[in-house]
Amino acid sequence: MGGHAAFFLNYENEDWMMSKHLIDLQQLRKEYDGVDVLKNIDLYIRDGEFLTLLGPSGCGKTTMLRLIAGFALPSSGQVVMDGKDLTHVPPYKRRVNTVFQKYALFPHLNVYDNIAFGLKIQKLPKAEIETRVNEMLELVNLVGYGKRWVDQLSGGQQQRVAIARALVNRPQVLLLDEPLGALDLKLRKGMQLELKRMQQKLGITFIYVTHDQEEALTMSDTIVVMNEGVIQQIGTPADIYNEPKNIFVAKFIGESNILPGVMLEDYRVRFHDREYECVDAGFAQNSQVDVVVRPEDIDLYPIEEGRTGLAGVVKSVLFMGVHYEFRVDTDGFVWTVHSTDYIAPESRVSMTIVPDAIHIMHKSLNPDEQEAPTADERFEAAIVEELAEEEAE
Repeated sequence: MGGHAAFFLNYENEDWMMSKHLIDLQQLRKEYDGVDVLKNIDLYIRDGEFLTLLGPSGCGKTTMLRLIAGFALPSSGQVVMDGKDLTHVPPYKRRVNTVFQKYALFPHLNVYDNIAFGLKIQKLPKAEIETRVNEMLELVNLVGYGKRWVDQLSGGQQQRVAIARALVNRPQVLLLDEPLGALDLKLRKGMQLELKRMQQKLGITFIYVTHDQEEALTMSDTIVVMNEGVIQQIGTPADIYNEPKNIFVAKFIGESNILPGVMLEDYRVRFHDREYECVDAGFAQNSQVDVVVRPEDIDLYPIEEGRTGLAGVVKSVLFMGVHYEFRVDTDGFVWTVHSTDYIAPESRVSMTIVPDAIHIMHKSLNPDEQEAPTADERFEAAIVEELAEEEAE
């Protein structure tokens, strides 16, 4: 095996790779000015996993990333990597590199020298530096760009240079703190695919921080949903979307219609004064529950078609590009419904909901879970977190 070949890992047994715990966060707590921004977090991250920390601004996800990187010390708890306690190990001694939203590229260096900077600091042989930089240029699809100045690059290209500069040091873990936030929508979607391709090719662990649900659902093997310093749910993208554990997750991930209900018995629930068959079981008989129905899982028909279902009136219609978004009033509850078929406002309609479109959740006892934050609350929380991080630095 050559000097650089070990970096491009080729796991024949991906299940074995993904079963190995690489990072363990044990009872991790971080306090700023007497306020816990992380509350006794227990989380393991597997080798070769693309894990996303997802939540609103101020939820603690960036703080968790900083603790893993070593940029901040926890108030209590441990950061363990490969079985070794790294809690008090400085950042430069951890096999971890970070990519930030602000690329922090050196404007006086060209693309090649930006990527090579860390290797030159390590005083590696010139031939090895050239080999590794060229590998990275190929990986991030920037072959032929080595002599360009960074101000001659697009935002997406600059982000690729920042990623290449982090990866050229061959970290065991790459941390990405909202790295696509400054890009426009089209570039962001393209870079989502590029990041996933890079991670799969390299076989290393990516830990990605974002508040963008679509990014998390698109790229992740595992999503960790956070709110107010607490993990709300951990699961695959499909699990998080289809089986939310509480109201916060149901509202934060995509759009949801959430109604109070009563679980009459296994596979049967009552909500909005009607009984429905469902696919959930294991709840106490006649227990109070929350019922979640996604807008795209509701079938909407003009009342003239004579379909049996929940009758209502279309109050508004928005064209969303790939579908129409309807607000439908049924005796005081306003549903959000997505459909590709247009129905005019004020039309009387019938809605049908099949059993597997109904998701049942235990009634939440934690008030923090009841509501996803408003835009104003998210903005205020972002300012608080940013000031806390500046003070810590």
